[in-house]
Amino acid sequence: MKTVAVITGAASGIGRGMAERFAAEGMAVVLADIEEEPLAKLETDLHAKGATVLAVRTDVSNAEEVENLAVQTYHTYGAVHILCNNAGVVCSRPIWEHTLADWEWVLGVNLWGVIHGIRAFVPRMLAQETECHIVNTASILGMVRGPGEGIYKVSKHGVVALSETLADELAQKGSQILVHVLCPGWVRTGILDSVRNRPDALQNTELETQKTIGDSRNVRAEMEAGMSPAEVADHVYNAIQNGTFYIFTHPELKTWVQERMEGILG
Repeated sequence: MKTVAVITGAASGIGRGMAERFAAEGMAVVLADIEEEPLAKLETDLHAKGATVLAVRTDVSNAEEVENLAVQTYHTYGAVHILCNNAGVVCSRPIWEHTLADWEWVLGVNLWGVIHGIRAFVPRMLAQETECHIVNTASILGMVRGPGEGIYKVSKHGVVALSETLADELAQKGSQILVHVLCPGWVRTGILDSVRNRPDALQNTELETQKTIGDSRNVRAEMEAGMSPAEVADHVYNAIQNGTFYIFTHPELKTWVQERMEGILG
């Protein structure tokens, strides 16, 4: 049986990098994304390279759609060996200026997307009684403190805590499922343009939109100079092979984590 990998947010960025790497390793890949055209293109591209692929348009903030993703995956392949809860969006402004729609959108994708993935897949993976891996995409910003990216930080700190707890509970149970939490630094992705996928029901008013400061502090330039998604995928693949829990793509940024821990410990 082929190793089966499910990846959310697969049509671009880190998700696409993981899909391409896993396919190159001979895995069957299940691609989930809210963007239909890029999703279909990636499916075509991977098929052309001889990969085994299933694409399922999925809004990870919707529990029913994630359940459908699990149903279709198990109906097609009968098992899942790697689950990558990776889809993510960002919206940045001073934290007290965020609208309720901002909170619902970002937390819906970044945190609830992971929660829905765990609820839909983990019971099925446990029933397989085979070695499996779950990779939850957080961020280096899920490990540190500081001004800016408030909702994003809240969501990613939540993903880290969720991953730590899941890993410990699965280990306590004696499960063969290993958990990994991906905490990348700057990566060349299109996340700063994720508003393109923001649902109509969660759009801000024109006045609220004008207040957004997402490109302040030269964030876009830093991302464009960042690591490639393919390099991140290499880190993820190696962590799966080695059983590494915390996946830091930029080890030099651990000094930020150290500073926060020193502040906590006094």
